[in-house]
Amino acid sequence: MKSFNVPVQYRSPLVTAIKQERKAIDRLKKDFSPTVLSIGSLEIVLARHFGFCYGVENAIEIAFRAVAENEGKRIFLLSEMIHNPGVNADLQSLGVKFIMDTSGKLLIDWDELNENDIVIVPAFGTTLEMEAKLRAKNIEPSHYETTCPFVEKVWNRAEKIGKDGYTIVVHGKPKHEETRATFSHSRAHTPTVVVKDMSQTELLAQYIIGVLPAENFYTDFQGLYSEGFDVTKDLKRIGVVNQTTMLASETQGISDYLKNVMIAAYQLTPENLFTRFADTRDTLCYATNDNQSAVQAMLQEAADLAIVIGGYNSSNTSHLVELCEEKLPTYFIKNEDCLLSAQEISHFNLHQHQELTTSGYLPNKNHYKILITSGASCPDALVERLIVRLAILTGNESHLVKLEDEWNVQS
Repeated sequence: MKSFNVPVQYRSPLVTAIKQERKAIDRLKKDFSPTVLSIGSLEIVLARHFGFCYGVENAIEIAFRAVAENEGKRIFLLSEMIHNPGVNADLQSLGVKFIMDTSGKLLIDWDELNENDIVIVPAFGTTLEMEAKLRAKNIEPSHYETTCPFVEKVWNRAEKIGKDGYTIVVHGKPKHEETRATFSHSRAHTPTVVVKDMSQTELLAQYIIGVLPAENFYTDFQGLYSEGFDVTKDLKRIGVVNQTTMLASETQGISDYLKNVMIAAYQLTPENLFTRFADTRDTLCYATNDNQSAVQAMLQEAADLAIVIGGYNSSNTSHLVELCEEKLPTYFIKNEDCLLSAQEISHFNLHQHQELTTSGYLPNKNHYKILITSGASCPDALVERLIVRLAILTGNESHLVKLEDEWNVQS
């Protein structure tokens, strides 16, 4: 796989050494078992896969290259390049400005842009409408486009099955930049509707089989369907694609559920299933699949707690948190500074959508076992700094040199 020129501050000598050794003995990535690090009385269980993915490293390289190649010019990002506050802050410190926030709200008036400006398209991609706006100002969006190749793969899949006469059902978070972009690209070719979860999918099924009045669809799915969508015609042939960072099991469940709905509604057999339900296969990216599988394997270890690092608005990270929460106390943090002391931790609560401070997160015992993973937009350097912070707080700082020696860490 291609290697990228990523700023050194995002790298970690320790994590790099661990990943390289695991890769050397498991090149096909068949082994999802975690790596266990012994640091005195602290035991760290590190997920097999975590951190920057292909798409994120590609985006970082392009964004920093855009800055280096355009000294003296104004440089803008359409919105956050990736969902990591540290990386976005680094770009802002270099003078890069955001045109919109993650919800699509304008932070800079369009009239302020001109053809001499540089605009970077974020890793989530953007809508066709936004591309047209930029081109109308003589700004070519593809010049510094960081759209993840796996997101583009979803767009291509949606276009293909759309041209084959299927309506696209997008499983994604409606307000997420990637889902907005996928919706835009899909509806350019075929009727499209977005579902955010299984509950909304079950509601959609009621319209597929005609249980609910067709006119109610436009209220129930307001803002989630393409212009001109005809619920009486456009749900007779469907295919499912997804936001690439969704929970794999949920996407699979939604796809299987809708397939069974079509089988029952039209008495389909395996031989003629394709007449109503497109074979879209899973459109999750490899990193999402690998990271989620690695967390599930990590959770086989008995532990005191789990810590997940990433941006609080990161979709793929939030799903890692959800997986961990099913098994043990889990703390979603943005960096090592969230560990305020051995007694208190600042963390994000997904359910309350706010940052909380919790006391007593470390158990009162002589030995600690902690699971750690991070999202696909989280630098490895943050993982190493978290490990160091935990070693200090648990009185095991003196054992860090031995850990580096064990993994032959090169400074």
